[in-house]
This record gives sequence, C-alpha cells and structure tokens, in this order.
Amino acid sequence: MLRGFKDFLMRGNVVDLAVAVVIGAAFGAVVKSFTDVLLSVIGKIFGKPDFNGIQPGGVPVGAFLTALVTFLIVAAAIYFAVVMPLNKLSERRARGSEPETESPSEEVALLTEIRDSLQARG
Repeated sequence: MLRGFKDFLMRGNVVDLAVAVVIGAAFGAVVKSFTDVLLSVIGKIFGKPDFNGIQPGGVPVGAFLTALVTFLIVAAAIYFAVVMPLNKLSERRARGSEPETESPSEEVALLTEIRDSLQARG
C-alpha cells in the first residue's frame, strides 16, 4: 500500500505539478509586488492608489475597476514572462525537428536494398 502511494507521488506529473505550484506561488508574490508598484504610480497620477472611492450614482464600481486593473497587470506579466518565451522556445524546437527531405546516403540505400532482397527470399 505504501509502495503504491510512493509510486504515485514520484510520478512525473505529480512532481511537476508540485514544482509548478511552488514556483507559481513565488511568481504570484513577485507579480503582486509589481502590481502594487504600478497601482502606486496610478495613485500618483490620479491621487489615489486604487479606484475604491469611485461610486457614480451610489454604485460601487471602484472595487471592480481596481480588480480589473490588477487582473490585467497579472495577465500581462504572465504572458510576457511565461507564455511568450515558451511559445518562442516551442517554435525553435519545431524548426529544428523538421524531417529531412534529403535522399538517403549510398550506404543506407544499399542496406535497404539488401534488406528488401532478403525479405523477398524468405
């Protein structure tokens, strides 16, 4: 029973997921601090570090605007720091793994001919 549990934990997917969660939490802290910096810049421009005080007609839309700006900053950070580099890496790998269209060498052609003739005999 414990061996099966150990095998489950040591699978590549579980370990990868655990690493992703830890790195994601650390990256989340970095993005949160970056968001705080950007919101403080917004605060210097508009006089407040967030939009929570905006309530046109008594409807509290400021909290929504603050959450929306925070989401956009986090999404941009993830895109430019994670998604875009991985896409470029994937493109490079795809270019490097294209099948060769050259004809086989003389040795390979000769070995293929020998194989085919042996298969025809037996």
